[in-house]
Amino acid sequence: MSHSEKRVLRRSRRERILAGVCGGLGEFFGLSPIWFRLAFIIAALPGGIPGLLAYLILWIIIPSER
Repeated sequence: MSHSEKRVLRRSRRERILAGVCGGLGEFFGLSPIWFRLAFIIAALPGGIPGLLAYLILWIIIPSER
């Protein structure tokens, strides 16, 4: 990435299953969205609230790609 390119966190339109949160995180950090999906699933296992709440918050605060 050159100095003129600035990475911006956006919800992905291409790598989307639900809202594009994991796809956007994957594109921003240069990782596969599978890792973020797996992390949210693991966080949801102990009752659902930690993973779902984090996902919903990110869905609200991360803008969508245009």
